Amino acid sequence: MAYRLPPLSTFRTFEAAARQLSFKLAAAELHVTPAAVSQQIKALESYLGVSLFVRRPNGLRLTEDGSAMYPKIRDGLDSFAAAVEATQHRRPPALNVTAPPAFATRWLVPRLARYSAANPAVAIRISSNPDNIDGQSSQPVPHKELIDPRRDTCEVEIRYGNGHYPDLLVEKMLTPDYVLVCSPRLLEGEGALRTPQDLHRYTLIHDESIPAVDQRPSWRLWLKLAGVSGIDSERGPRFSNSIMVLEAVIEGQGVALALRQQVEADVLAERLAIPFGISMRSAYSYYLVMAKAVAEQAVVQSFRQWLRAEIGPLYGD
Repeated sequence: MAYRLPPLSTFRTFEAAARQLSFKLAAAELHVTPAAVSQQIKALESYLGVSLFVRRPNGLRLTEDGSAMYPKIRDGLDSFAAAVEATQHRRPPALNVTAPPAFATRWLVPRLARYSAANPAVAIRISSNPDNIDGQSSQPVPHKELIDPRRDTCEVEIRYGNGHYPDLLVEKMLTPDYVLVCSPRLLEGEGALRTPQDLHRYTLIHDESIPAVDQRPSWRLWLKLAGVSGIDSERGPRFSNSIMVLEAVIEGQGVALALRQQVEADVLAERLAIPFGISMRSAYSYYLVMAKAVAEQAVVQSFRQWLRAEIGPLYGD
């Protein structure tokens, strides 16, 4: 079957400009000038006989035709990239995984040896990024802030958020719960932490790693669940990173609300303790997010299956 298509470069330019809604940003990504981007777009519009963008002083907007064409062009480029990757048999399979810092450090890395043992040929690279935690809860994360599959075909992200990531394949991993954690030293001796009411003697540490204030773990709600009154739920130091929160707790600087799934190893090692059986469901969940074109690649499939096995019955909670 003969395909009558404009040059492939015009599709690549259109995809970048439509995703960025900026000729200038598209030019920087493609290492060309904005004028060259504009010429490519005009050539594509001339070939199609339609306008793809509305040019305005304050930026670009896709026309109805441009909006209809963009997801198909993006999926087509993803498929091209996947096809090229699939033919490069001489390169060892590689997988880039990006995750929130605390999840990567406290949950993923301690288990990673089991994945590598089962998949010794895979060159895996783990990156941590606080941007993998969703921002304002009412706003979906823009596609350009998630994954650009043309950058690396075998790339997946673990995100902590609301699960709304348009045009990407999203698999829910688990919805964790928050528990109170403290140093085991606080459970011993005179003045030990024995009941929730005893918290009036201890420093409340606040985890502000989630940008959206209304999605953070709330001491006010936990104290209400525990039936405790007369404690100022806003007092105490605040940290922008969950890892810092847990280190402060391990050092005996106070108590904190932490995700149970991230402290299990520390509890087993007696670095942390969970003194009370009170838990709060997180407003966010963990999701595995990837471009649709890479989802069925063998290296990605192996990682997806391994995650399911590690999470066990909690997968898809």
